[in-house]
Amino acid sequence: MGEFSFLHWLFFAILVSPIVLGLLILGLQKPVRIIHRDSGLVKTGYIGYSWTYLLFGWFVPLIRGELGIAVLHLVITVVSAGISQLIFPFIFNRQYMQRMLTAGWHLDPLDANFELAQNTLGIQSAGFTI
Repeated sequence: MGEFSFLHWLFFAILVSPIVLGLLILGLQKPVRIIHRDSGLVKTGYIGYSWTYLLFGWFVPLIRGELGIAVLHLVITVVSAGISQLIFPFIFNRQYMQRMLTAGWHLDPLDANFELAQNTLGIQSAGFTI
């Protein structure tokens, strides 16, 4: 095994730079509690850039229980030769939260990230009952 040359280090820096810059500029995704209006079930939704999706791709909607969305994302990933894996992390959490909020879930007003989630998702303040 030889030593790492300058070109090896340069290649490594270029390879890792999106992750480092992303963490510094975009930050981590933030959890937000969501509550189902009828059943009272509590789930965690997320806002912000989806690092989870960047790392695990279409497995994220599969693990979150969205089989149809997971299959759709798998097909898009295959058709786009993986390019979609670089685009979906920017939009996945927003779309996930919009699907949850239109399916009978609402943001928990007692959550620390409640106002941030409202602003991020463009939700007007509404009178929620706890």
